[in-house]
Amino acid sequence: MRALTVTAAACAVIGLSAPLASANQDPGGRGGNGGGNGPSNISVNPYSVHQGSTMQVSAAGCGHGGTVTSHGNFPPANLSAGSIGFATVRIFNHASPGHHTLSVKCNDSNLVATHRFTILEGNPSQGGIGGSIGPSTAETAIGAGLVGAAALGAGAHVLRRRRPLRSRA
Repeated sequence: MRALTVTAAACAVIGLSAPLASANQDPGGRGGNGGGNGPSNISVNPYSVHQGSTMQVSAAGCGHGGTVTSHGNFPPANLSAGSIGFATVRIFNHASPGHHTLSVKCNDSNLVATHRFTILEGNPSQGGIGGSIGPSTAETAIGAGLVGAAALGAGAHVLRRRRPLRSRA
């Protein structure tokens, strides 16, 4: 019984150490921890983005950071270091609408992974700007008309109150 227990414990130790040994392999052959086998689990948020809007890209496997690129759609962006790296990219205003591909390359690996995204035609909403955008010509004309009507109504009210009643005279 004692031999069976020792054998089971030895097998458990070997079995549990195998994932640790494979996680510390250096795919680039440069020594040290390569940070994984290159980029994986790439995601974009939102998947469909308007011209001129921003999009967040995340990728696992780039322990020392990396670069996100998509020629003609946005300038290269740095992927943050960590178990999951993040980058925020701004789509060019003149980017072609349609389906496109972005590439992620880790700083500590020669492998490149790709992910698809969609660029929608048109400008993004101007959320968050508040009242900093001036009124249009139509809004100005309507406002001026309402102010004029209010002034006429107030003038008529004042004239009516000033007129003496004929029955009091």
